[in-house]
Amino acid sequence: MESVSRLATSEEHRISSRTNLRGLAGLASYVLAGACIVLALPPYSILPLALIAFAVLAVLVRGASGFAAFRLGYFFGLGQFLPGLFWITESFQVEADRFGWLALPAVFGLSALLSVFPAMACALTARMERAGLPLALSMATSWTATEWLRGHVLTGFPWNLAAYTLSDWPIAAQASSVVGSYGLGFLLVLCAALAGLAFVSADKGKRIGRLASAGAIALSVTAFGAVRLLLADVPSERGAQIRVVQPNIAQSAKWDDAARNANILKLIALSARPGDFDILLWPETAWPGFLAEDAGARVMLGWLLPETGVLLTGSPEREETGAETVYRNAVLAISSDGTILTRYAKHHLVPFGEYIPWRNLLPLQRLVQSLGDFTPGPGPRTLAFGPHPYAGIAICYEIIFPGHVVDDAIRPDWIFNATNDAWFGASIGPWQHLASARMRAIEEGLPLVRAANTGISAVVDAYGATLAMLEIDTSGVIDIRLPRPLPATIYARLGDWALLILILTSWAICGYWALRQQTNLKGAST
Repeated sequence: MESVSRLATSEEHRISSRTNLRGLAGLASYVLAGACIVLALPPYSILPLALIAFAVLAVLVRGASGFAAFRLGYFFGLGQFLPGLFWITESFQVEADRFGWLALPAVFGLSALLSVFPAMACALTARMERAGLPLALSMATSWTATEWLRGHVLTGFPWNLAAYTLSDWPIAAQASSVVGSYGLGFLLVLCAALAGLAFVSADKGKRIGRLASAGAIALSVTAFGAVRLLLADVPSERGAQIRVVQPNIAQSAKWDDAARNANILKLIALSARPGDFDILLWPETAWPGFLAEDAGARVMLGWLLPETGVLLTGSPEREETGAETVYRNAVLAISSDGTILTRYAKHHLVPFGEYIPWRNLLPLQRLVQSLGDFTPGPGPRTLAFGPHPYAGIAICYEIIFPGHVVDDAIRPDWIFNATNDAWFGASIGPWQHLASARMRAIEEGLPLVRAANTGISAVVDAYGATLAMLEIDTSGVIDIRLPRPLPATIYARLGDWALLILILTSWAICGYWALRQQTNLKGAST
């Protein structure tokens, strides 16, 4: 029995070594495999390509040395990040005379840096395989660990996580309500790796076992999602009536003094359209100035509101502290009499966009026009205003961070994501941004409303379904009832501890199965 097992294992490694391409053809194949991830993400959402990409990655890593696996993962990452983040170049064209030359170096530099994470995942997988651990589970664990690190190291950038390839597949996406996006990505990679390794296995028993395991994972995720959606609450007709305004003001005109009055009038005209609403929602930095300092403007905006109505609008704020002036990117809640009821200050700022990290060492200019770097707020916060449902606020980039959007102390009834994606034009960037937001709704079990300057504005229910949407480069409003929240999900209660439990449970099941197999072999030999 042992000799047969060794022969089968040797044959599998021989088959695997043939697939480990060398030279430029090999590097190109790694890049193409990574690029498949981009086509699996919104707006394309070709899910089978993600499964193929991770299956191929598992096959290529099998039997590789640590350096070869690192190189493989690095070029896979370049394929994933270069085309997936190329939309960033759009932001440098807003002031092309000042920043245009930085567009390509920025996207190549960022992609080169981020590619280190999949490279580490592959190198760690190869090391775990040499230690005798199962490859598929090692790969899923390593990939998830490095995705988690990417979301936390140096302020974090958890953009285009593996799980987001499922954002347009609502049944499969529901599992994120239990294990979050990192956990759902773990299951996706594990399923794909098992299937890929099954196809190169010379051992019929292993091939069947791996395919059965992949099928069981896919079936479990699908069954959970189907049941969750089948038992979904009927939409309420008694929720607060909201109006989302999308003005579609080009970034080049947004802070232009000559266009200021026209921009304000456009916001007001859209807001004043016929129809009733309780809450009026404007995008990030919708007001072109310091609204908190302009009482007359606030009174004027109050005329748009019913007596108990509230305007939630993005606006920069400044505060004199004596030694310096502090600037914040904020959302203000304005009542019908122009009073500021409450406010929220963005706490997760965009490096090089809203502040320059290590400013003493990096003599660079920010892309966003203002008088100084923004200062972060204290963190996630729930806003209460009048008789309306409590709101959790996430400004732009903040919505991409799993588990860091909602105030743990006071759970809100919905999430308001005020954003300005005008920087990224009609690229795939806003679609990827929306996918992140939809996954937060599922994870937290909360409806999410997105007001975007040039799109994509949307209303998403607590199951991640888009109920209404305004496309990129269009102006208009969304009038709709605010969907109802769900009770706190498992992920909302446990956060990333749910991910740790999932991974440890998977390893425990694997260990139990291996021990059982070993016991059966000993019994057969005696």
